[in-house]
Amino acid sequence: MGDKMRNKAKNMKGKAKEKVGQVMGDEEMREEGRTEQTQAHAKQAGEKIGDAAGDAKDSAKKMFDKD
Repeated sequence: MGDKMRNKAKNMKGKAKEKVGQVMGDEEMREEGRTEQTQAHAKQAGEKIGDAAGDAKDSAKKMFDKD
């Protein structure tokens, strides 16, 4: 499974934990869920930055290779 899918799964798991914690009145579980979601979001942001850098590199290369 790729990093993007793994991060989406972690985010979904975090949402589920947060909801279960909310329903059960378990603040610790709720916080664990929030933490997992935050971690997944941070990793997704890092991936987007990496993707954008790769796209910029490819665009620059194409621009200079047109000669």
